[in-house]
Amino acid sequence: MTRSIALALGAVLVVVGGVWTVQGLGYLAGSPMTGVTLWAVVGPLVALAGAALMVRGGRGSSPRG
Repeated sequence: MTRSIALALGAVLVVVGGVWTVQGLGYLAGSPMTGVTLWAVVGPLVALAGAALMVRGGRGSSPRG
């Protein structure tokens, strides 16, 4: 996986995980996910996975030249 794809995918996962977290906690209304504890647990896990992917992508091999 290239560095830019890893960083972009990681950023998307962090945002999605954040949205799921606030929906699960009931702060973002208007969704069937609002107030459901499952999303308050899954959201941070997805965000952490995204952050780890961003770190791994950021540490990728630097171009030689």
